Amino acid sequence: MASNLVKAGHEVTVFNRSREKARTLVGQGARAADDIASACTGDAVITMLADDNAVDSIVFGKAGVIDSLGRNAVHVSMSTISVALSERLAAAHEKARQRYLAAPVFGRPEAAAAAKLFILVSGAPEAADTCAPIFAALGQKTFRIGHRPAAANLVKLSGNFLIAAVIESLGEAIALVSKAGIDKHEYMEMLTSTLFAAPVYKNYGGMIADEKYEPAGFAAPLGQKDIRLTLAAAEALRVPMPLASLLRDRFLALMAQGGEKLDWSGIAKLAAKDTGQA
Repeated sequence: MASNLVKAGHEVTVFNRSREKARTLVGQGARAADDIASACTGDAVITMLADDNAVDSIVFGKAGVIDSLGRNAVHVSMSTISVALSERLAAAHEKARQRYLAAPVFGRPEAAAAAKLFILVSGAPEAADTCAPIFAALGQKTFRIGHRPAAANLVKLSGNFLIAAVIESLGEAIALVSKAGIDKHEYMEMLTSTLFAAPVYKNYGGMIADEKYEPAGFAAPLGQKDIRLTLAAAEALRVPMPLASLLRDRFLALMAQGGEKLDWSGIAKLAAKDTGQA
């Protein structure tokens, strides 16, 4: 994502706790920051981090984003985080007279590299307008999800819940036909050419049929985290989500069996294992 911003002509300063990871970007024309504060001197700062704890420490820590970002500058949070943390971020930035946008994305690493992400943006319209060139450099389409930043985070979590449900259902269906002796690759070709032609079925169906769960494009612990955050949001809104509860248990089972380093599509292994095939 940072590379695509550089290619689009933006002045980009990057900070990573592992300095080695910034070297390629520096070679492309980005500047490396020695600390968080040095990365917050521009018109906008983008955070893309693994979970709530990482975002909390970067934003609220000493000399973090809140302390360092200028007035009227924009914090664009592109991480998949909880609704509660997004609401806290919005309140803190408003108090500091800074602007805040929630802008989580749909798309695996290959989509990010190709600037083909789908970006969900919530927050003040003027801030979203200011950052429109950034989003254009990162994704193929931007969706505006209202003025309340946490709305984009809720929509993102709901989408990841649906993807996980697709993975689980594909795993079960492939386990069923495979045990009956039906070629699983031919089965997926039929499904994705007829009833389920969407990319999510083609991509994850192919991975499951190939049993290719490494290297992880989106690691299983992150999938478990997103389902946990979905359930927390659902509980706050008093929305029962029995399928999400099942998915939480599937991710916990995968990790209990040593699957922490697998792609989150690895939960499909459990269906095959339950049939005695794996």
